[in-house]
Formats: sequence, C-alpha cells, structure tokens
Amino acid sequence: MKKIIIAGLGPGSPEDMTPAVREAVKEADVVVGYKYYFQFVEPYLKPSCECIDTGMKRERDRAEQAFRMAETGKTVVVISSGDAGIYGMAPLLYEMEKERAARSVGVGITDAISIEVLPGISAFQKAASLLGAPIGHDLCIISLSDLMTPWQVIERRIRAAATADFVTAVYNPKSHGRYWQLYRLQELFLQERSADTPVGYVRQAGRPEQEVKLTTLGDLDPEDIDMFTVLIIGNSQSYVSDGHFITPRGYYRQEAPPSEGVGRSIMMESFRTILSEMQHPDVPRWRLWPLLHAIHTTVDFSMEECLWMDERATEIIYNKVKDGTLRHIVTDVTMAASGIRKGALERLGIEVDCYINDPRSKQMADEQGITRSQASMRLAAEAHPEALYVVGNAPTALFEICDLVRKGKMQPAGIIAAPVGFVHVCESKHAVKTLKQIPKIIVEGRKGGSNLAATLCNAILTFDDAAQLKPGRDL
Repeated sequence: MKKIIIAGLGPGSPEDMTPAVREAVKEADVVVGYKYYFQFVEPYLKPSCECIDTGMKRERDRAEQAFRMAETGKTVVVISSGDAGIYGMAPLLYEMEKERAARSVGVGITDAISIEVLPGISAFQKAASLLGAPIGHDLCIISLSDLMTPWQVIERRIRAAATADFVTAVYNPKSHGRYWQLYRLQELFLQERSADTPVGYVRQAGRPEQEVKLTTLGDLDPEDIDMFTVLIIGNSQSYVSDGHFITPRGYYRQEAPPSEGVGRSIMMESFRTILSEMQHPDVPRWRLWPLLHAIHTTVDFSMEECLWMDERATEIIYNKVKDGTLRHIVTDVTMAASGIRKGALERLGIEVDCYINDPRSKQMADEQGITRSQASMRLAAEAHPEALYVVGNAPTALFEICDLVRKGKMQPAGIIAAPVGFVHVCESKHAVKTLKQIPKIIVEGRKGGSNLAATLCNAILTFDDAAQLKPGRDL
C-alpha cells in the first residue's frame, strides 16, 4: 500500500523523540521536511534515503512532494517539529488527500495513499516540564501568527482564554515582522488576570541553546521573546514554589486528609463552588482569599462589589503576623471576638481584646457623654495602639479609631471595617478610607456584621493557605 507517515520529531533532543518515530525514519526511502529539522533525523537515516527540502513557508509544496514520491511506491516520512498535529503538517496532508480524492472521481484512480500520523512531544509540553508543572489543569494553545488566521479571530480566542481562566500556551509569539501581537495579548490578559499571575517561557526547548525563564504577567517583557520561544501563562490558581511553576489539579483540595477533619473538607468544597460561581475569580490572592471567606460566611456574591481593600492589604497585615510584630487583635464587640478562630490565635500566639464590657468603658461613656464603643476604643488605644482593629458592629467605634489615629494616639497594624446598619454606617467607612498609611479591608455600604468582620480576620490569619486554596485550618 502506498503510504505517507507524518512524524512529530519532538522539540529537538534525541531523547525526546519517540521510538515509533525513530523506527519510521529508519525505514524511510524519502524524508520530506524543512531543512533545519533534517539534523535531528540524520543519525537514523539509511544511506539511500533521499531528503527533500522545500524551504521555509512552502508547506503546500512539501505536501505535494510527499504525495508524488508516495505514488512511486516509496516509503515517505514527512517530518515536523514537536507534534505534527499541532501547527504542523498533519492537517495539510489530510486536506490535500481529500482534494486529490475529489479530483480523481471519474478518472478511474483507485489506488489511494494512506496517511499515518505518529505523535511527538510538543514544544509546550517540553517547556512545561522544564518549568515545573504549569499545565496541571484545563489549558488551551493559541498561535499569534496571523498569516493564515485573521487577527480579529485570534483576539477573540485570546479574550476567551483569559476570561475562562485557562492555562494558556502561546506559540509563534513574536518575529521580526510581528512585534506588537504579544503586547496586545499581555494587555488583554491583564484585563482579566492578576498582574502577579505566573508566566514561564522557554527558548529553544530541548536544544543546546535552551533558556528557561520565570516571570509574572505584569513583569513580562515581550522584547525578551522571539519566534523560537513558547510561553505558558498560568491560571488564577497557578503559583511558583522553589522556582517551580505549578498549576494544581485539585488533589489536595478534593479530599482532606483525616487529620484535617470533615469540617475543613466541607469548607474546601464550598470554596471551590464559590470560585466557580464568582463573576470575577481572576483577582490577586490577597483580594480573592478574604473575598471567598466573605461570600462563604454571607452566601452573598455581591461581596465581589462591596468588599474594598487597600492594595495587598491582606498580605501586608499577614506579614506582620508572620514576623511577630502583630500580637493583639481588638474587636468592638464580643461577638466579633468569639468568631475569630481560637486555634489560629493559639498557633500564632495572638491575643484578642474587647473592652466593650470593661467597667471603665461604661464609666467613661457616662462621664464623657460618648458611646461605650467609643470608650472601648480609647481604652484599647492606650493598651494596644498597634493592634489589628476589627469592627463589625458600631460605626462610632470606627469614627473613634479615625480620630485617635489623627491625634497620634494609635497606629493600627490594620483595620477591618464592617459595621452594619442604617445610621452613620456608610459615613464611618468613608472616614476610615482616609487613613492612607494603614492597610484596610472595608465592607462598603450598609452591609457588614460581627460574623463578617471575624471571617475577614480569619482570612488574614490563614493567608499562607491561600496559594493552595485550602481554607478551614484551625477549625
């Protein structure tokens, strides 16, 4: 039978070429391909094998040559780098076979040429292995070459990939004549993804000139990319650990080890559900983590709009916990204090103080004509001026914090502002926003409550679990 074998050579190194491809090349009478790739198969060719090169960008000529040689009864192997079915020769040869069959109708030609495709390791797979494990979840591949695909179509695909949170491998990212497309892709992804989304890129994967680099979506420099480079952009769960780019599949989230308990397992499942239903899940972890906690506590997805934070507020406050400078949390009411996980407080060596029921608060309130919430904040400022202040009930407590900060009597490590109600609630939150030097998490508008304030505090105390989306520690 007349036959054409389409073989993917892999990225270039001999060890990445499959045994099936090597055997096919050894038996070939003719090898057809771009001349650059002949160097990868020459050690396996028999002396009589003929190599036919049609030059760059002449894929149709290459396919026609393959059919002509196959018609003479020779064993023909058409080679492509990577996998021949991914931006390679396989689709073209099948299309040409269909065209040839249509032309032969009525001519009496019945001796068809069969086509066999042998897979190869694709460049994005090789690049992924060098970077770590970045393609561990749903992914897509996009070529930025607009030679055969209109740019409008490519841009729609880029937007779809970014919006759908796919890990995205990018082929043909840049050449001498195509310099702006990668800039545009970066711009589109930044509209949907956090600037700290991991990005890895590999130049000449599997070849002696190989270069492997890690960066972020925000810091990616398209000028450092060329036509021999493959990029991989992570999804919202991707992270870098010890120099390895990792996109978790979910094994550590689907089943909680027995030591973690049923409660944590349920909470992890709840977070996965919340993440799948959010309008904008592709936000930085410092925002996503408290947001997931807020929605989990309230079952209110409007938290996506009303939860306001200073840049990196969660991370900044957590770092103060981590380095030991934050040792006290002050709440406005006992209900907020009771919602902060005792296990987390013990593990981290943090104390919670609430002065609302302190006899001194009542006495001060009566003598000075202020609320007990205001009085409790004054007492707290004297005892713990650098604590994390968590307000889930009283707007007067927030106003008092603002006044004490402006008078230089306290400098909180952070503020969680979530009073609830109808009187002066919104105004108190506007006021606390003016404290520019203090990291804040604010539930804007009338919504809030002690339970919400406490869960936002718990999100800070467990921020080191955010990368693997493992809530529920210390339950």
